[in-house]
Formats: sequence, structure tokens, C-alpha cells
Amino acid sequence: MLASVTRYVKEKRPGTCARKDQLLTVDHLNELLLICSLVLLIAVAAVRVSSRSGLPSLLIYLGIGIAIGQDGPGGVVFDNAGLTQLLGYAALVVILAEGGLGTKWKEIKPALPRAVALSTVGVAVSVGVTAAGAHYLAGLDWRQALLIGAVVSSTDAAAVFSVLRNVPLPSRLTGILEAESGFNDAPVVILVVAFAAAGPVGPWYVLLGTIALELAIGAAIGLAIGWLGAYGMRHVALPASGLYPIAVMAIAVSAYAAGALAHGSGFLAVYLAAVILGNAKLPHAPATRGFAEGLGWIGQIGMFVLLGLLVTPHNLLDDIVPALLIGLILTIVARPMSVFVALLPWRMPWQEKTLLSWAGLRGAVPIVLATIPMVTHVPGSERVFNIVFVLVVIYTFVQGPTLPWLARRLRLGDGEEAADLGIESAPLERLRGHLLSTTIGPTSRMHGVEVGELRMPAGAAVTLVVRDGTSFVPAPTTVLHRGDELLVVATDPVRDAAERRLQAVSQGGKLAGWLGIPGSLGRRHGSH
Repeated sequence: MLASVTRYVKEKRPGTCARKDQLLTVDHLNELLLICSLVLLIAVAAVRVSSRSGLPSLLIYLGIGIAIGQDGPGGVVFDNAGLTQLLGYAALVVILAEGGLGTKWKEIKPALPRAVALSTVGVAVSVGVTAAGAHYLAGLDWRQALLIGAVVSSTDAAAVFSVLRNVPLPSRLTGILEAESGFNDAPVVILVVAFAAAGPVGPWYVLLGTIALELAIGAAIGLAIGWLGAYGMRHVALPASGLYPIAVMAIAVSAYAAGALAHGSGFLAVYLAAVILGNAKLPHAPATRGFAEGLGWIGQIGMFVLLGLLVTPHNLLDDIVPALLIGLILTIVARPMSVFVALLPWRMPWQEKTLLSWAGLRGAVPIVLATIPMVTHVPGSERVFNIVFVLVVIYTFVQGPTLPWLARRLRLGDGEEAADLGIESAPLERLRGHLLSTTIGPTSRMHGVEVGELRMPAGAAVTLVVRDGTSFVPAPTTVLHRGDELLVVATDPVRDAAERRLQAVSQGGKLAGWLGIPGSLGRRHGSH
């Protein structure tokens, strides 16, 4: 099976016309579908292995690609950097959309100024320091050094979204890191494209103006499409709940396309649009996030496996030492310097800055960006790709597993922070109401509260409780327990107030009104 795929890949080279007998047939398609499904199943199983061992899953995916490739048992020859870049961009769009939908506005709002500083000033410092080290210490020419500096100076959105959400950090730090990883891809892509272009790089002020203009265009388009999309999704009742996740992802992806077509930053546009959509309290929001998360996993798996296919392991031996040296400069010097310089205007404890310095995680994004000079045939681009590949693999082994340990050593763990209550909303268009569904989690303070003590606003009521697979209509004295699923019917005017009240009781218990928890009810709302 692999032999036939290898033969097809060898026969149909990029830029050549295939003969009729070389075209992809149904038999080839069957084999490709079987291989892809097996790879996905192995990758899904690898997530379980990585969660137990602490080994980052991206390394396992890269290993799968290398095993399928020409130096592995699979023997598939694949050297199409252009296709890798194309599919990598598509996967990155999906990953940024998924990350934006899961980003909580209340966490990143206070972190926005610092995230923007890290994504601009911090990236500039990191590029300069890393490029200088690559030139003077690793012996690369300035163009290769600048390319490597730009490529590896972006924190990887996929790595940050997947790793940090499993590390109990304070929300102020996760907000900075998530917003930074969503923002800094945009300026880095612009820098890499500029350094990889034919001819000399233009004056620094022209490059800076180009970056500012593209970021402004991307931000404006992303915010506009996100707001319009959220408005439309709240006022249009679709005939099937499964259409809502598809529509939301389509809106987010359209923001990328519109931003890119307008000569702006499509990556910034898709992330901002997804953040607005993810915080707009749209119908079936949990289902939408689950759908986006699944697409994000497919994007990560496909991107990493394809990058593993593209690399030629026996060509990496000569670049191990330069990669170790440049990675050491990046991790020990460039990233900490960029963090401390960019965050000078804000007073932050040195422990938080230290963690931010170590949490500059790299992943597939730098490797994808390293294909840009290969596509444009920059001299020495294969060496740039190999160095970036080795750097990412080695330092992912080091940074990812040690991040939780460092957070504990710096006493920055935040395990006591109450988890948000996930609330599903389905519009009842004909009745001008909403059906809210939520499950009482293990840390929710709604446990032990009577239904009457919820004090829902007038126009909202708990109509059904599902407990241990059995559903019943609750009385005002019914005591709620962990694991209960509540169905709440709310009229359209009080839908948001009902959700806020459920969130308040989940965080503060039945005394939320006295404790001043956001969403608590005053006397003017009445009670049930």
C-alpha cells in the first residue's frame, strides 16, 4: 500500500504534467483514505500516550511523518515545500480560529497592552538578538540569520493553546500568552516574507510601516467580520443545531481570506474574529467549541505529519550543533530579553516575567514559516529549514514538560480558581425564548443549593433536572448535586441575566448576591 503511494508521489512531481496512467485513480484514493484514517487513529492514541508521559504530542506526530517518509519504513518520497506551506497555512488558520473561540475575553482584556507589546517590540528584540547570535556565533550569513531569527521568534499558537490550558496558571498570565501567540504570527509572517523576497530588504522604516498597515487592515477586517457574524448568528435561527458550528467556522475563515485579499494580515483577522464569536454567547456555543477543537486537532495532526514527511533525517546531522547553539541563544538570551524589554512599562513580579520567558513555546508554525524561503528559492533555504526543524524538536523536549515544574517552583500555580460554568443555549424562535442547558461541575458551588435559592430572574425557570440518567421536574426545595444537568427556559429579554445568575451561583454559591459576585441579582429582578 505504501509502495503504491510512494510510486504515485515519485511520478507526479511538482510542476510536471502527469500522464493519464499516472492520475489519481479510485484505487489510489482508497489507499490514501486508508492511510490517512490509520494515521489519524494512531495520532489520537498518541494523545493518550503524550498526556501520560508528558511528551508533547507534536513530537509524536512529527515522528509519524518521519516514519512514513523516505528514511523510515514507509519509504514515501515527499519534497513539495509549496504544498506543505499551503496546507500549513490552512491548518494554522483553523488552529487560530479554534484558539480564538476558546479565548475568554475577560482574561485577555487586561492583558491586551502587554500582549501587543510582546507581539511587536518583543518580536523585534528577539529577531535582532537571535539573528546576531546566528551570524556571529553559528557563522550564517546575514540573510539566513535574519530568516531564522524571524521564523523562531513567534510563539506557536497550537503549542500554547494545547499546553497552557493544562497548566494551572493565573488567568492574567494565560491571557498574556494566549493573546501573544494569537497576535505575533502576523508580524513574523510579514518579516519572513520580506527577508525571503528577491533582492535587498528595503529600509527599516518602510518595513515597519508595511507591518503596521497590514496589522491595522487585518485588525479592522477581523473585528468587523466578527461583529457582523455574531450579530447575524444571534438573529438567525438555523434549521439544525449542527449548522451553527459550521457557520461560525466559516465566518472565522472568511475573515482570514478577506484580510489577506485586502493586503492585510489574515492571521490577525481570523484570530480577532474568532475571539468576538467565541465571546458573543452564540447559540450552541459549547458544541461550536467542540467542533472547532476537533478541526484544530486535525489541523495539528496533518500539519505535523506533513512536516515530518518533508524533512530528510539523514540531512539533519550537520545542522544539529548550529541548531543547539541558536536555540540556546533564543531560549536563554533572546526570549527573556524580549520579555523584559517589552514589559518595561508595566510593573510585574520577576517570577511572572521568568515564566513568560520560558513559556515562549515553539511548534509547527516556525517549521511552516521555514518553508517560505524554500518556495522562493533563497540560497541556503534547506539549511535554514533543517536548523529550524532540529531546534523546534530539541527545545520542545525541554520547554514543554518543564513548564508545569517551573510554575510550581515560582509558586505561580492557581489551582483554586473556579472553573467557568459551561452553558449551552438553543433558541426557541417561535416562542421568543431560549433553552439553556448546563451541567454542575466538580468545583461548582451550585452543589447543595436548592432550586428556589437560585433566585432566577422573572421570566426564567429551571424546568428539568437530569440526574444519573433520570429526568424529573424539580420543586423549589430540590437540592442540586454535582453532575446534575439543568434545563432552564428563559424569555428573550432575560436570557443574558439568567446566564449571569447561573454563573454567579456557580462561583459564589447561594450567597452570591451578598458577596458581590458579578451577575448577582438585585431586588429589582425579583425571584422565583
